[in-house]
Amino acid sequence: MDRTKQFDFIIIGAGIVGLSTAWKLTLRYPDATLLVLEKEAGPAMHQTGRNSGVIHSGIYYTPGSYKAKNCVDGRHQLVAFCETYGIEHEVCGKVIVATEQQELPRLRAIYERGLENQIEGIELIDEKRLGQIEPYVAGIEAIHVPCSGIVDYRGVCQKLDELIQTAGQQILYDQKVTGTYSTSGALRVDTETDSYSAGHLVNCAGLQSDLVAKSSGLDPQIQIVPFRGEYYELKEQAVHKVNGLVYPLPNPDFPFLGVHFTRMALGGVECGPNAVFAFNREGYEKSSFNLKDTIETVNFPGFWKLARQHWRRGIDEYYRSFSKRAFLKNLQKLIPSIQLEDIKPSPAGVRAMALQENGEILDDFWIEKNDNQVHVLNAPSPAATAGLAIGDAITDEIAKSQ
Repeated sequence: MDRTKQFDFIIIGAGIVGLSTAWKLTLRYPDATLLVLEKEAGPAMHQTGRNSGVIHSGIYYTPGSYKAKNCVDGRHQLVAFCETYGIEHEVCGKVIVATEQQELPRLRAIYERGLENQIEGIELIDEKRLGQIEPYVAGIEAIHVPCSGIVDYRGVCQKLDELIQTAGQQILYDQKVTGTYSTSGALRVDTETDSYSAGHLVNCAGLQSDLVAKSSGLDPQIQIVPFRGEYYELKEQAVHKVNGLVYPLPNPDFPFLGVHFTRMALGGVECGPNAVFAFNREGYEKSSFNLKDTIETVNFPGFWKLARQHWRRGIDEYYRSFSKRAFLKNLQKLIPSIQLEDIKPSPAGVRAMALQENGEILDDFWIEKNDNQVHVLNAPSPAATAGLAIGDAITDEIAKSQ
């Protein structure tokens, strides 16, 4: 094999986790050779570039979990990175709003969790204070989270790409990985056009991560199930009704944060997302369908267990997917003055949800290590916020095997 195709590290995936890992490995091992392989024409084309652009605080997550620790660390690193390299961002703050008396115990439980996670500056606020921060929002009590913010994640990834390549490492786009192989400790990664050898492999393939792991000989006890998040955005006449980030109180029985309002780092205000099962791992349109992806999902026993548990909520989500009025009704719980003529469709995203065979959602970040391979099998929100910290964690895992 041509020696130019041999690398100390190969990373699969050029989303924020893959590029953060590549950057952290470059810093830790400046004399090593590193290659990032990405099947798309540029970075951040899937989950990273299609999320709501929020810098999460870490308030929601179980104390001591990887999500909680990496979100706080990653947030601080992310803001510092943006300040250093002039990437669009703003620490504009967030409110988590209770609209009914019955929600108050859950709101206060989230506040206590935030204190335990040492989220700086959070406070419980009453209706009057909420009105000062977000005059158009209706709520009886809220949590103000001043350290949350907004960021251009694609801009972050473009800068990481530049830094990695300036350091002499390689990033190759339009290189879809077709297989990974391990023979006597030697790793080979095949793409549609080339083959590469690696001392260490890091799988950061997001929506395809379980498939890459299986091709590497692992038997992950999870499967990625895609859920599309559909958004609207406020038209110009209504943008002034949102100053920062406005979130409802999350439903403890449903694994998503609910429809919210997000002021975007590059302008505008996004509303959403809902959460509907996608019949395609990269199904960004309502009509998207991939037979192979669908068969893989419906043949997975955990999917049907999840469906039986959440079928009523699933029907509601699909109804909102096809009914603008139903979507609006959800938005009006937070901002009653928003009208049908104030919103227009916005591009959707797809979340890679790791599902276990018993039907339970894998809630925390999940990384599996096998000899000289590291597989990031679950990196849901707040993975974008935590990306640089996850890169540190992966680099530390690799260092243990040196």
